[in-house]
Amino acid sequence: MAKAELFQKDIPESERVFYYDSIEDDPIKTEEQEKKQKVELPEDYVFIPKNPFVKLYSAILYRGFKIFAWFYAKFYLQMTVKGREKLKKAKGKGYVIYANHTNPYHDAFSPALVSDRRIFTIISPVNLKLPGIGKFLPYIGGLPLGTSPTTKKRFHEAVDKRLAQKNCLVVYPEAHVWPYYTGIRKFPAGDRSFTYATRNNLPIFTMTTTYQKSHKKGQERPRMTVYVDGPFYPDASKNDDENRAELMREAYDSMVKWSKKSNYEYFKYIKKTDKE
Repeated sequence: MAKAELFQKDIPESERVFYYDSIEDDPIKTEEQEKKQKVELPEDYVFIPKNPFVKLYSAILYRGFKIFAWFYAKFYLQMTVKGREKLKKAKGKGYVIYANHTNPYHDAFSPALVSDRRIFTIISPVNLKLPGIGKFLPYIGGLPLGTSPTTKKRFHEAVDKRLAQKNCLVVYPEAHVWPYYTGIRKFPAGDRSFTYATRNNLPIFTMTTTYQKSHKKGQERPRMTVYVDGPFYPDASKNDDENRAELMREAYDSMVKWSKKSNYEYFKYIKKTDKE
């Protein structure tokens, strides 16, 4: 499958087929993944910077990022958003958005345009190695998962602090990017990622990207329609395990429902057993 590029012309049909063994296969791989190298966070990794110059740089970069994202989404992705007004129901508190993972650059940019708060997105440490954008991700809200007991603990503390600041946390529970995929895959980590909402007693929303035929004459690459749904709340009468499971079910069902708005399959995904 073709490598991800920020601005990509129509891809030849022969390169738009991916044969996979499981939902945890990666159609797009970084150099580290190709070499089967694991990216480890340093023990002193700073999740929330205190240096005023770094904070200023981050704020300026985030503003520029949103401006670029608007032009990129409108003119290149041809993206429209439906249901954004539902986010107003979380007035006065932070919230978590769960989204399907179907485009590495769209998925980096679009939540900043959809959310009415500053976003912080949970990413794999390997994303820090993405060409071009990787090194900037921490400054525009990327929160890489901790890889050791120490960094895992500090990662969770950072997540809780950002939510307490009434920000938006973005999670891609499918874990792996499948470009232009029109279905919803099962969540490899199960309900673990829903602990961010349950332990902070916050609502969740879903953000489902769907694909339709482009309005541009002669362009095969599809346009995007993003659907926002929610809020879904933890139930005070249930324990943490029950709440995680229930929120996961609600998020998955919501994304499946809205994914049916896709009506154009640009990439084909074929399980190897089906091919055989």
